[in-house]
Amino acid sequence: MTNLGPEVWLRGPRPGVPPLLQPVAHALLQAREEVDALMQGFSDDRLWTRPGGVASVGFHLQHLSGVLDRLFTYARGGQLNPDQLRMLQTEGAPPASGVTSQDLVAVFDRQVDRALEQLRTTSEDTLIDSRVVGRAQLPSTVLGLLVHAAEHTQRHVGQLLVTVRIQRK
Repeated sequence: MTNLGPEVWLRGPRPGVPPLLQPVAHALLQAREEVDALMQGFSDDRLWTRPGGVASVGFHLQHLSGVLDRLFTYARGGQLNPDQLRMLQTEGAPPASGVTSQDLVAVFDRQVDRALEQLRTTSEDTLIDSRVVGRAQLPSTVLGLLVHAAEHTQRHVGQLLVTVRIQRK
């Protein structure tokens, strides 16, 4: 992958993000930079192929955006709306229209921007507030959801990296 310079966490605090949420912001910004660099020049004809049965690059890009949207919704105390549920059900399926890898990267970039804006408006006083996840109403907290969103995003960027490297062989 391209040398991106110092990792985001070594570039100092992100303006407007509460101190306790800086690691979440850093992880999301690092993921965005890595995805943007990784997808440069990626051939769209391979976007939905599944080399060796692994998830497609298209799935990973859709999933990165979808997970951030869903987990940040739960962190706000919301539940998924019908559009979010529909997106969850169709992750990994090629859209009917000719969506490119750069289109999916742009969706992820916008989702990171929305997540950063939510971090800026999240009071540290609410971080241990209870939240519930999904139809089963599983217990979590605001901080638990935000940290999990960052961790999950980083893990899927790693999986995307592996899939892209397989595709480019």
